Amino acid sequence: MSAKSHTRCIGVDLGGTSVRAGLVQNGRIIAIEKRPSFAAKGRQAVIDEICDTIQAVRQPGVRGIGIGVPSVVDKNGVVFSPANIPSWRRVPLKKILERRFRTPVFVNNDAKCFALGELAFGAGRGRKNLVGLIIGTGLGAGVIIDGRLFSGAHGAAGEIGHIPHGDADFEHVCSGRFFQREFGLDAAAIQKRADAGDRSAAEMLAAFGEPFAKVIMAVLYAYDPEIIVLGGGVSRAYPYFAPRLREKLKAFRFQDVVKKVRIVPSRKPHVAVLAAAALCLGAKSK
Repeated sequence: MSAKSHTRCIGVDLGGTSVRAGLVQNGRIIAIEKRPSFAAKGRQAVIDEICDTIQAVRQPGVRGIGIGVPSVVDKNGVVFSPANIPSWRRVPLKKILERRFRTPVFVNNDAKCFALGELAFGAGRGRKNLVGLIIGTGLGAGVIIDGRLFSGAHGAAGEIGHIPHGDADFEHVCSGRFFQREFGLDAAAIQKRADAGDRSAAEMLAAFGEPFAKVIMAVLYAYDPEIIVLGGGVSRAYPYFAPRLREKLKAFRFQDVVKKVRIVPSRKPHVAVLAAAALCLGAKSK
């Protein structure tokens, strides 16, 4: 899944609060743009912002555009009801963008793109079984089995965030929403205070390890990966919540698995953009 010589592609990472587009050549980002996604606005406003962000990095010779979206995506590039873009129900994004840019477009779930990116460019290099977890506005997962992306029969494999949990689901309990619900602040604001030495803020971040341990247990029981890579804004607080997470994982039935699995935050800048671009280069999946 490496870029062909001098091939230029655009990778797009669409989130609940922002959209990033990068011009990628030979596995390197040579230009990048980040803008608000306007997810709370109407359907067309989100599409327009995606197009404007792509246009900001577009140059002659682009072979294709890959885009990761926080949703289930079918084989025709139709996006279905992203949790954090309420105005989107059934959006034929591939068709819309191909008409706009007259360039081949490849669309996949953002967490799947993240997992592919970590496999090819990041912490998962050399591994065959990996789960990438994006912890941000929502909670999504990409699953790599035997070195290939596993999407399931209908593209919904890895939708960990929608597993029922109590009266809600994992996404409600174990994403950035946790901090707003429990403390009335977002994770970034809390971490800024914690990094400055605020012990109460550090404890807020540490508390996330308790509910998040349930997500990790679900991943271990379902997929038993070699490595779990964490992405998204909340992953930057991993040093704060890792001790509480490990403590709660002592309740996992198979402790030998817990000892062997690596859980690490992503350290590859803009890996989701790189992976989305790699969709254009024939990334394969089961």
